[in-house]
Amino acid sequence: MLLVPVGAAAQSRDADKELEDLIPDAAIDHPDAWALDTDAARTPVPDVSTLDSADTLAPMTAMPEMTIAWPDEAELPVIVPLTADPDIALAEEQAKQAGDLLDTAVPEGEGTAKTQIANASISKVGGQVELAFPPDAVFPERDAVVARFAGLSSLKALDGNNDNLAQLSRRAREDIDLLQHVLRVYGYYDAQVIQSLAGIERPAEGEVRRPIDGEKVMVRFDVIPGPLYKLATIDLGDIAQAADAAKLRTAFALNVGDPVNSDRIVEERTHLDTALGENGYAFAKVGSPSLAIDHEPRTGDLSIPVTTGGTYRFGQVTSSLPKYLSSGHIARIARFDRGDLYQRSLVDDLRQAVLATGLVSAVTIDTREAAPPASGQPGTVDVDVTLTKAPQRTIAGLVGYSSGEGFRLEASWEHRNFFPPEGMLRFRGVAGTREQLAGVTFRRNNFLGRDQVLTADLYAQTRDTDAYNARTASFIASFERQTTLIFQKPFVWSAGLEAVATSEIQDSVARAGGARTTYFVAALPLSAQFDGSDSLLDPKKGFRVGLRLSPELSVQDSVRSNYVKAQFDLSGYLPVNDRLVIAGRTRLGTIQGADIAAIAPSRRFYAGGGASVRGYAYQAVGPKDAAGSPSGGRSLSEFSLEARVKTGLVGGAVSLVPFIDAGAVGTGTTPGLSNLKVGAGIGVRYETNFGPIRIDLGTPLNPSKGDSRIGVYVALGQAF
Repeated sequence: MLLVPVGAAAQSRDADKELEDLIPDAAIDHPDAWALDTDAARTPVPDVSTLDSADTLAPMTAMPEMTIAWPDEAELPVIVPLTADPDIALAEEQAKQAGDLLDTAVPEGEGTAKTQIANASISKVGGQVELAFPPDAVFPERDAVVARFAGLSSLKALDGNNDNLAQLSRRAREDIDLLQHVLRVYGYYDAQVIQSLAGIERPAEGEVRRPIDGEKVMVRFDVIPGPLYKLATIDLGDIAQAADAAKLRTAFALNVGDPVNSDRIVEERTHLDTALGENGYAFAKVGSPSLAIDHEPRTGDLSIPVTTGGTYRFGQVTSSLPKYLSSGHIARIARFDRGDLYQRSLVDDLRQAVLATGLVSAVTIDTREAAPPASGQPGTVDVDVTLTKAPQRTIAGLVGYSSGEGFRLEASWEHRNFFPPEGMLRFRGVAGTREQLAGVTFRRNNFLGRDQVLTADLYAQTRDTDAYNARTASFIASFERQTTLIFQKPFVWSAGLEAVATSEIQDSVARAGGARTTYFVAALPLSAQFDGSDSLLDPKKGFRVGLRLSPELSVQDSVRSNYVKAQFDLSGYLPVNDRLVIAGRTRLGTIQGADIAAIAPSRRFYAGGGASVRGYAYQAVGPKDAAGSPSGGRSLSEFSLEARVKTGLVGGAVSLVPFIDAGAVGTGTTPGLSNLKVGAGIGVRYETNFGPIRIDLGTPLNPSKGDSRIGVYVALGQAF
């Protein structure tokens, strides 16, 4: 078969009308002729040579409908150079300096600076910083300089941040200034500090430098302290004109020839200011120190502007609210009397004591000149006390439950200044599973003197314990000298009067259907305590010793019995180191003069519980009756030993306290160790600004039948 090529058809002759109008059949039959039959094909082509002439271009400047000016006539805005970014400039400068440092500070093959001290004595400061000192230099302040630098160093603070070389170099320059400043503080004004880098590997010749690992770089400061500057002159204003100039000058324990030590200057200025305030100079002014350094003789001239203003004695105390807290009452609170030599610390103490009343929210004390010094005699300064009242009433409530006490609901209302000044009235009530109480209390704080308290308490109570059930009406009055958190006193005492009517029955008698016994008791409780510890709520060293005596008269069925109840307490605290304190306690008690049957069950000795022998329930240690209930005794022996160990947890606020307690109660009058019960356990202490919160978990080591295996105790303050 013969194949003949056929031309491809661009368009069918049966196409749609719209396509036929666009490309007619004539265009298919004669495409070249159809292409030349157009307006564009009929327009003549201009001569190329004429396109470059000015005449040809000129008409374009007046083209119709052209609104944009020709570029030759347009005024272009002036181009303003951009301002350099300071951060970029700083980074470039740091990188340049770091590169220069790398090229100049580290010689080939050594990795140490050419200017480093030979055989230097090195002090490490963090993981990437070290200080180098001359091995034979006399530099007694070295340890202090190193410690101070370590506490302020940028390199030390950001140690381990994986910084690059530029960042390390910038911080190193900051630390050079810091180190020189620290040296000047201690009197070394000509010290030389040379900084270098180590731990950087230089590339071999022709080798491309690899990125530097900042964690491997060691920044070293070579320190040459230089000579120590000394004080050449000391000017203390008008101190020399004071009557007791020698005493005041002694308080400022810096003399000509001593090192120019800025810390010592500030410290001694404070000592001088304190001495003035404690020796009658009520209006003394001590200005800021001025130090002029002379580099040629290597000395310093110290000047502190001091104006003594003369001495004064205390005058009268005036209250801004005399009907609320009278002037006389505030004067009794003060630890100074009229005519005493002025002491600034006593004014500050008065401010704290007034705040401690709880009756004011703010107090301002101003000293005012009542009479100037004259004829060599001190003047008089009056004390004006401005008070702002605090809320005086409080409503409080407590809801609780414990396995030993059951449910307990307690509520109280008090007015702390119902009988001004500082006469408190309180009503309180308790409704619980084992206790019900209603009472009223009057208390006068700062009675007849500072921290002396007069208290009168009248209440009716029903109490049901494992040992007895008592229905009691009591009136108790006491006068005591208290210790406080503001001023912990070494010696405190109390004296009181008790009148008690109580109807009681022991648990075993009640089970047997016996009758209740009524006791009328009159007592004169006395106590004294010496506190040689360092803290009221959290002692760490020292000791405490106390004695309680209570002569009592008991009337039972018209039969009178006289006896004396005595209790001796001794505790000691031994700090082994900063983290460990060993604490021990002994308590001995006796009731002399009457048979145990003549003593109301509620007034006998018992042991056990969180403040006694931990691990045992309240009153669970001691004699028991035939029914197994505690019956109390006439003698008491208790011993405790615990280790208070700081853990470092929560910023050092948490301590662990393993402990062991032991106790015995006897029916005889002599304390002994017969039937001694021992409990042990561990506790947790969490320190707060008002004392430690205590949680103890104990277990009896030699339990009796019915004793629980675990005891949990929660309280504020240490166990003893």
